[in-house]
Amino acid sequence: MRPRRGGAAMTPEADDRTPGPPERTASDSSGALPPTANPYARTYPNGPFTVVEVSGEIDLATAAFLAEHLDAATSRPGPDVLVDLRHVGFFDCSGLRELCRADTRARERGGRLRLVSDTPRLHRLLRAARLLHRFPPLARIPE
Repeated sequence: MRPRRGGAAMTPEADDRTPGPPERTASDSSGALPPTANPYARTYPNGPFTVVEVSGEIDLATAAFLAEHLDAATSRPGPDVLVDLRHVGFFDCSGLRELCRADTRARERGGRLRLVSDTPRLHRLLRAARLLHRFPPLARIPE
């Protein structure tokens, strides 16, 4: 072990950092559970779709809460994910980054990711980021 500044070696027992929560995956045939709902996202099945319902403000500080749900929803083969953004008050490029990452994951697994939004503000953001063609928003969740 290398000595730390001051000469004392760092031992595992001296490490006072606490590990983060264990990772959870989306519900699948193995019986795994979806991630726990948080103030910014919750995941639920709706017919053939997995819906990730997003609410509140999604920015640099909160995008990880959304990412947890998107990662779980796109973890299985052939995911059909709907991201419901109708209850979002603010959404910035941090959220767009997570949507693009999840969309790539879904496509790599033979699935798709679509957005549900009736908010002109979000449509303008998608257009400004040149992502409107990649994520043409649906007005409501399909039946």
